Amino acid sequence: MSDGRTYRYFEDFHVGQEIDLGERSVSEDEIIAFARAFDPQPFHVDRAAAGASIYGGVIASGWHTCSMMMRMVVDGLMCDASSMGSPGLDGVRWLKPLRAGDTLKVRYLTTRVKASASKPDRGVVWSKWVGSNQHGEDVCTIEGMGMFGRRPAGGADA
Repeated sequence: MSDGRTYRYFEDFHVGQEIDLGERSVSEDEIIAFARAFDPQPFHVDRAAAGASIYGGVIASGWHTCSMMMRMVVDGLMCDASSMGSPGLDGVRWLKPLRAGDTLKVRYLTTRVKASASKPDRGVVWSKWVGSNQHGEDVCTIEGMGMFGRRPAGGADA
């Protein structure tokens, strides 16, 4: 899913890089199941109510969209990285509804990197995740930071 490069360590990230994390489609059944469990607003769980809403049909919860994006970031980047977690997010924006049958595509944009001065085993990578639909329209952005381990001394992988 990524661009073929391996992003294991802090040193592998640089400002301006863009990593394609692939795409996945979402079904109405998946949208409704997520919303029933976590965000049961009528336009997420009730076809009739959603049809009569300003959305004209069932839409994914923004939290569902974020969760799908998180999974894609983990599968396409974090699983093979020296991720040490995240101290938090700076912003989430839901720009357009994600609808049943849509295909979500996610890009990871590195916006800032800084090696830790107090903890030399790690650095912080600031990023913006951009989720778009099959029409190229941005549906969600997530901005935040992640901590990554530094490359071991001598450049050898641990």
